[in-house]
Amino acid sequence: MYKFFIKRVLDFCFALTALIIFSPVFILTTIFLAIANNGAPFFIQRRPGKNEKIFSIVKFKTMNDKKDQNGDLLPDKDRITKIGAFVRKTSLDEIPQLFNVLKGEMSLIGPRPLIIEYLPVYNETQKRRHEVTPGITGWAQVNGRNSITWKKKFEFDVWYVDHCNFLLDMKIIWMTIQKVLQKEDVNLSKEQTSEYFNGNN
Repeated sequence: MYKFFIKRVLDFCFALTALIIFSPVFILTTIFLAIANNGAPFFIQRRPGKNEKIFSIVKFKTMNDKKDQNGDLLPDKDRITKIGAFVRKTSLDEIPQLFNVLKGEMSLIGPRPLIIEYLPVYNETQKRRHEVTPGITGWAQVNGRNSITWKKKFEFDVWYVDHCNFLLDMKIIWMTIQKVLQKEDVNLSKEQTSEYFNGNN
C-alpha cells in the first residue's frame, strides 16, 4: 500500500509545500543563474525513470557551456560558475526537481536517475533500480554517494527497491538533511566529478 499509493500522495504534498516555502529562494537563484549563464538558469536532460520510461529532469544549471579551441566542452571543474559552486554546495540545484516530483516522474526518495547512456551496460540485477520511481535522494546518496564504487551504489539502489517502506524513507530524509547541513557527500564538490560507468567499474 505504501509503495504503490501512500508514497505518491506524500511526495506530492511535500513537493508542493516545499516549492511554496522555498519560492523566494527559487526565484532569486533563478535570477542569479540566468545572469551567470546568459539567460539559461536551468539544466534539462533526458533520464530513464520507472520501468526505464524516459523523462526530462530539471535542475539548476551550475556550469557554463565554455568550450576549448576544438569545440569540445571544457572539464566540469573549469565550467562551474561561482554562483553554481554555491548552489551545488548548498544543494539548491536539486530544488527544480520538485516539479518532477509533482508530475510523478520522480519521488523524494529513490535511486537517482542516471543518464540514458548507461542503460545498455546495466546487468540484470542493476536494471532492477528502475522498478521504482527515481528519487531526489536515496539510500546510495546517504551512504557515500561519490565516495563509493558504482557496484556499491547499485547494490544500495537494489536493496532500496526490495526494502522500500515509510520508516526507511523517513530515515533517508533525516540522513539527507544531516548531510546537507554538514555539506557532506550529497553534492559534487567544485573539483569532483563522477567517474563514467562502463559496466565494469
